[in-house]
Formats: sequence, structure tokens, C-alpha cells
Amino acid sequence: MKRLLMTGAAGALGRAMRGRLAHLAEVVRLSDIADLGTAAPHEEIMPCDLGDAAAVHRLVESCDAILHLGGISVEDKFSKILNANLLGLYNLYEAARAHGQPRILFASSNHTVGFYRQDEHVEADAPMRPDGLYGVSKCFGEALARMYFEKFGQETALVRIGSCMEKPTNHRMLSTWMSYDDFAALIACVFRAPMLGCPILWGISDNDSRWWDNSHAAYLGWRPRDNAEHFRAELELSPGRPETSSPLAVYQGGMFTQDPIFTED
Repeated sequence: MKRLLMTGAAGALGRAMRGRLAHLAEVVRLSDIADLGTAAPHEEIMPCDLGDAAAVHRLVESCDAILHLGGISVEDKFSKILNANLLGLYNLYEAARAHGQPRILFASSNHTVGFYRQDEHVEADAPMRPDGLYGVSKCFGEALARMYFEKFGQETALVRIGSCMEKPTNHRMLSTWMSYDDFAALIACVFRAPMLGCPILWGISDNDSRWWDNSHAAYLGWRPRDNAEHFRAELELSPGRPETSSPLAVYQGGMFTQDPIFTED
């Protein structure tokens, strides 16, 4: 492709993907409200507040695909979640509709189903059980993407990211971890697939201990290679196993299930 847009490029995931996706497009357009540093020769930097509809339209113009990592990624005040994760996503889809409907990978979250217990296997079409306002915003995002697909044919991969980081840091992540390399491979499969549709994908590596599987999306050809099990012995030593009553040991959403509603100042 000629131009790939990455929103949220200054975040942890954006920084990790920035060096891994250069081969996918002639130009990678990077956007965030935070500092993005200096552009490499193949990069464009376009700061943008997702809540600004006109700015989002300019951001999406001439892009062939969108990796949407932007928005609030933790539990927070509703006003912040509203601007970035609800209004911002609506602005993005309207901009995509106006500019040729570039394929989108939407970074959804396991927190759409966070109140399922860890002894339950959850299918992609299971009822949502969000564990907070952040999870609710991702439920909204998935519903919005589905509506744009049904009404306009806008293709989107809805990737429910588990715990995407360099390595798992607690026992819950033995089930939810996705390596940076596996995520980069998934992104490549999503944007190269002849047909996408609007599938829900679980963003996890090939972990021995997992609550979800992607057999329904085998047509994309994604085969994760990493496995959180390699870190089990390390995690047994530190931080050790959580108490059996801890949300980290009970719910798929972990500690998010215990977050309060953060009220406005």
C-alpha cells in the first residue's frame, strides 16, 4: 500500500509497532496528541485530537489502511473516554467513509468480556460483559464498526487485545499475553487478506493457557508463534501466584473489575 495511518502512535503499542510496520507501506502516517519525535524518511507525523472531526478528516485523507490504536487505554473519567473512544471513533469512521473506506484494524480489548471468569471459555460471539467504562467504550467501538460494515461495507478487524507487551508480568497474562511480533504479524495479515469482513479476533499469542481461540478467523492466515508458557517459571518466582480470591485469579479482566467509576473533578 502507499500510505498506512497509525493513530495512538506515541503510546506503548504504537512505539512498539512503529519500527515493525515500515515494510507494509511506502509511507506510515503517525498521529497522536503526544510528542512523536522526529519522522524517519518513510514517515509522516500529523498530530491530531480524535475529538476534532475536521482534523480527523484531514488525517484520514489519502490513507489506504488505518491501524487505530488511539484513545484512552485504561479506566478513566467518562469525559476523557467519551472524547477519545466514542466521539473520536465516530469521527474516524465518518472520515473513512468520506475517503474511500480504507480497511481498519480497531484495537478493541479483552475488557469487553472482563467479567467472565477465568474458568470459562469465551467464544467471539458470546455476550459482552465489560468490566468498566473503558470496556464499555470498546463495546461501543465494536458495535459502531459492525454498523458501518453492515450499512456501508466498511471492513474492520476488531482485535480484542489481551496483554500486548514485551513479556507477561503476572499469572493472568499467561492466558492473555500477545507478543509484539505476533501483533505485527496479525496487522500484516489483516491488511493483506483478500477478504476481511468484520471479524472479532482475540489478540493473544499461542499460549498454552488461554480462554479464547481464533479458529473462526483461520481464513486470515495468522499463526502466532510466541507462547507465554516460556515465562511461567519466572512468574512463579516473581510476582508469584495471586490469592485465589483476587480478581487477578478470578476474572478474565483482572483488576479492571475492581476499578471504581472515576468521577469528574
